[in-house]
Amino acid sequence: MMVMVIPREVKALDTVEFCNLLNLEKEKFKRKLRKARIYSPPSVLVPQLSKEDYARLQEKMRHYRGFYIQKRSLRYYDTPSAANVLGYISEVNERDLAKNPNYVQGELTGRTGVEKVYEDTLRGSKGIQYIQKDRFNRDIGPYKDGDLDTPPIQGKEIHITIDKDLQEYGERLMHGKWGGIVAIEPSSGEILTMISGPTYDPALLVGRERSANYSKLHYDTISKPTYDRSILAEGSPGSPFKALNALVALQVGAITPSTTFTCYNGFYVGRTKRGCHCGGGTRNMNVGIYRSCNAYFAGTFRKIYEKFETTDEAQDVWEKHMKSFGLGNYLGSDLHTGRKGRIPSKEYYDKWYGDNRWSSSYIISNSIGQGEISVTPIQLANMTAAIANKGHYYTPHVLKKVEGKDITDPAFVEPKYTTIDKKHFDPVIKGLADVYTKGTGRGVQIPGIEIAGKTGTVENFTIIDSVKTQLTDHSVFIAFAPVENPKIAIAVYIENGYYGSRYAGHIASLMIEKYIKGEITRKDLEKRMLERTLEHEYAKPYSGEEFKINEYDWSKHAIKTKTEIRSR
Repeated sequence: MMVMVIPREVKALDTVEFCNLLNLEKEKFKRKLRKARIYSPPSVLVPQLSKEDYARLQEKMRHYRGFYIQKRSLRYYDTPSAANVLGYISEVNERDLAKNPNYVQGELTGRTGVEKVYEDTLRGSKGIQYIQKDRFNRDIGPYKDGDLDTPPIQGKEIHITIDKDLQEYGERLMHGKWGGIVAIEPSSGEILTMISGPTYDPALLVGRERSANYSKLHYDTISKPTYDRSILAEGSPGSPFKALNALVALQVGAITPSTTFTCYNGFYVGRTKRGCHCGGGTRNMNVGIYRSCNAYFAGTFRKIYEKFETTDEAQDVWEKHMKSFGLGNYLGSDLHTGRKGRIPSKEYYDKWYGDNRWSSSYIISNSIGQGEISVTPIQLANMTAAIANKGHYYTPHVLKKVEGKDITDPAFVEPKYTTIDKKHFDPVIKGLADVYTKGTGRGVQIPGIEIAGKTGTVENFTIIDSVKTQLTDHSVFIAFAPVENPKIAIAVYIENGYYGSRYAGHIASLMIEKYIKGEITRKDLEKRMLERTLEHEYAKPYSGEEFKINEYDWSKHAIKTKTEIRSR
């Protein structure tokens, strides 16, 4: 419901009484009435009435000439979750009216999320009826017997891919935590859940309080609840990226699964030692993956570049392979926004070091998913789905059906192939599966479900008083399950969440169990994840500076720095 006004019909009234009735400030009432006199009547005075407001007003409106209540459609969200996916609607403004002649004052339009992307599908179109009038402005019937009239087209019903129960469960797990969770069905690209923490109830942006509520949410510059971290937050992927470096190395013939490197509790770049937590020893690919050995992947990374005559050629090849997994560019999904992330090119490094003045040792942090690489949580989930499918993925999307009919858009139903041959995925997937049975993720096993995945502990830096300062690490986890015939691929990124399996790993395992089993058997773990928060971390000065590690290029000091790179 909304309150409309026809200015020429307005008679003298008790303005104070009327404004109290509408819960409207007097100055705002006068301003709206002045504006209404400029435009053709009727105009909107109060855009949205609650049921309670309507019940109170309907009997009294007859006392106020020129004002009346008109029905309008409003969204009702049958869930307190998925605000970042659903989006919100608001009244059209002058810019909307100028751009689209099908809108009239008082109508609503989608601003973000599904509401924005599928606005035309949801709203349909108005009909047109031509009426003849006599000189006294009285209707005398349809013009040309209605031959020129066009019927209205009702908006279509759409179904989205989000699993409501999984989305609501994931948001409960994210209580008191900042970050993003994205889960995808590998066989279709359907987004099962897309969580941004912290979030808000979508009902807050419906009704008369929408504007005030939006201002509170939007101007919360600390926790940023309207900032969709699942598709906008760009951070280093950390150790999950090691799987891609292994695949590239196999593809270009730089290594085989049996190639070994020795870890001396780290590796050297020049005279500087970079740390490792795998325990040291000789590592082949399988052990390198499940123990997340930094030295193994540093050696692998160097081998990739040694396969080519020039660093420029090597970087071009490496970049091409990485981008084939959907990294470093927009995924082309049906989401209303997003970020590209970054897979650095040779041109990028030439700007820092000069042409032909850098080598793999300068960018060695890329070997373990740090350095200049940045990804969004949805890109991490899509990368995981591509590994689960052994070399292809479907563009992630949230539209499932329109009016009961499955989507047939080639952009969403045709597979996109990576540049890695299918045969190279088996040894990498074996290593990812061993992460759970005997590696860094062995503490998050799910009874009865075989999982492949990778933990990640991402170093978190910011600039404080012109000094590079290390903050609490981000916790990262990717996984798909079951290993054979995967049903779900998931990426969890928890800001300031310590090491990979501490928060992200446990949350990912609970989400997988919830989706596949429909229930949680590890009640103690569930209770711990639901109750524990990271609010003490976010209360620290500068802790909100997450995901700014790529605004300054630390690889420029790769040989001089003594900061250990941790990866679990």
